[in-house]
Amino acid sequence: MGIPAILIAIVVHEFSHGYAAYLLGDNTAKNAGRLTLNPIAHIDMWGTIIIPLIMLVTSGAAFGWAKPVPFNPYNLKYPKYGPAIVAIAGPLSNLIIAFIALMTFRVLVPTLDPNTNLLMMFLLNLALLNVFLMVFNLVPVPPLDGSKVLFVIFSDLKYAGFRHALETQGPFILLTVIILDNFLNLGIFGGLFKLALSIVYKLLL
Repeated sequence: MGIPAILIAIVVHEFSHGYAAYLLGDNTAKNAGRLTLNPIAHIDMWGTIIIPLIMLVTSGAAFGWAKPVPFNPYNLKYPKYGPAIVAIAGPLSNLIIAFIALMTFRVLVPTLDPNTNLLMMFLLNLALLNVFLMVFNLVPVPPLDGSKVLFVIFSDLKYAGFRHALETQGPFILLTVIILDNFLNLGIFGGLFKLALSIVYKLLL
């Protein structure tokens, strides 16, 4: 159940980036064959397969990502805010999926046992994974979506050095934190998971 839920979460997330860019006038994702919900088009060898497998073997938990959907910010209708809109489309899609999953869960609760029924467990996992992905991607560190919003806030020329440093060092910092958190049990992603879990259960009440 976990793998289908993860695939749905990351595929819809990436598709939403491309579709938002398409609506804003950029055909890059469409021309690259990424405006599709076919998981094969979005699989990243390292992020979707190798690293999650390594983490499953070493810690029993998995973390991964899909291949980023390409877009050209110069083609967007709103040059300043367009990249942020494209970025937010991903987490927003995860929020929508989580909401649909939770509402379906609530409708079915009177007739299906959430502790034993596979559909109910899948819906709960789907909601939890999508909320986690939403929260994680809003962290303002490149290449995560939250960084695009941060760059809009710090768009003035005087912040050019800060933006460049974060753009070039951000992915390395993020990957280092992921690796250290996995092997040293720092609890960083565990904290994000607990936050996602608390959001889901509050929505169910």
